[in-house]
Amino acid sequence: MTPTIVNRRAIYDYHFLERFSAGMILKGTEIKSLRLGKAQLIDAFCMFIGNELYVRGMEIAPYTQGTYNNVPAKRDRKLLLSKKELSRLLSKMAEKGLTIIPTKIFFSDRGFAKIEIALAKGKKDYDKRSTIKEREQKREIDRHSDPH
Repeated sequence: MTPTIVNRRAIYDYHFLERFSAGMILKGTEIKSLRLGKAQLIDAFCMFIGNELYVRGMEIAPYTQGTYNNVPAKRDRKLLLSKKELSRLLSKMAEKGLTIIPTKIFFSDRGFAKIEIALAKGKKDYDKRSTIKEREQKREIDRHSDPH
């Protein structure tokens, strides 16, 4: 079973408009660290450099048994998307208030590390409070409907 690394903070802070699945260019022993679940997406975001999309701020911990093959934990990693998806994201980024946030890292059926990114709009404080309120109400309903 390979781990899935989820950015829970992004669910709280953003409204997701569209989701995309992208490949990542990894170096050295980064894939081994990912398979151990040693990554964080909390402060990560995506940005365009030229016409290519990079994820910045994602931390993949150095592999403990790696030697000179280890690379810096917080480096920019290029994302692999189709030209059509890249042009769509680039045009959407021109709109005010939209950003691209990585939501989770998972492994495909073929064993490749993939990252799910979302085109997102930031929530206001009152939206965050309403999200918390809805979640608490759902828990309360589930608690009362539980027969045990």
